[in-house]
Amino acid sequence: MKIILANPRGFCAGVNMAIETVDEALKIVGTPLYVYHEIVHNRHVVESFKKEGVVFVDSIEEVPSDSTVIFSAHGVSPEVREAAKARNCTMIDATCPLVTKVHMEAIRYAKQGYKLLLVGHAGHDEVVGTVGEAPDAFSIVESPDDVEKLPFGEDDQDQLVYLTQTTLSMDDANVIIDAIKRRYPGIKQPPSEDICYATTNRQLAVRALAEEANLVLVVGSKNSSNSVRLTEISENAGTSAYLVDDVSEIDHVWFDGVKSVLITAGASAPEHLVEEIVKELIEKYEGVVDESHIVEEDVHFNLPRSLRVLRESCNGGASGNGSCGCG
Repeated sequence: MKIILANPRGFCAGVNMAIETVDEALKIVGTPLYVYHEIVHNRHVVESFKKEGVVFVDSIEEVPSDSTVIFSAHGVSPEVREAAKARNCTMIDATCPLVTKVHMEAIRYAKQGYKLLLVGHAGHDEVVGTVGEAPDAFSIVESPDDVEKLPFGEDDQDQLVYLTQTTLSMDDANVIIDAIKRRYPGIKQPPSEDICYATTNRQLAVRALAEEANLVLVVGSKNSSNSVRLTEISENAGTSAYLVDDVSEIDHVWFDGVKSVLITAGASAPEHLVEEIVKELIEKYEGVVDESHIVEEDVHFNLPRSLRVLRESCNGGASGNGSCGCG
């Protein structure tokens, strides 16, 4: 069996930054350390941090006063920040800079009086945080049908702007954006692409390689939007695809008659999960690995300034038990 490994795959710069942020915070303040929502949408990453004493919460009210709380890579609303401030929490913001860019666009356009159309999935952590920047200005658009239901008329289009969730499929987003532009040809678009480089590159790799395979395996968790999109792109290309968290979820019935398999991973999936699957396929099917490089990535994001400030205030870090008084 031929095993095609898509490149790029796995961790993006934003996910690397967020995970490093939690690692560093553990060294500085010790445990318990609180994280608002899953730091990234991957079950293995979250479970690993839980074992180290990280507590993931869905409400700031779950965080004790005077504790340290990290905001996840998907971003949060000003309301969440204010709630954390009211509890005198030390806040560390691990929001991906590309998500922050969308937040800044939302704030700027809302202040200028625009009504904002957000192309994305209602309820997704990123969408909730973005809408929270200007809740009265936003309408969420999940499909072309939603465009037809918008309350704005032709006379409103000069005061409309659209933004997008960063982890969408380019194809899906473009279908919705085209529908928006047809109804509102005068709508303003963001000055640069909102869908993140890593999401785009992983989708490009799958789109380029899926036709070479009889089967596609996407490593990622079910709540990872960008991972789900990769399976959809594979299937749209005519190749069956399965989303798996790890090697234990593989059903070998899938491989009947399969001579080549493409393996990729969502932007929040650790590489060791890919390696375990590759090892299994090599041993079971005498697999031969082919690394296929479609796009090269060299993006890096610095750790949050709030983390650097915390480290300095603790004189280079505590002993791991919160003794610096920040935890």
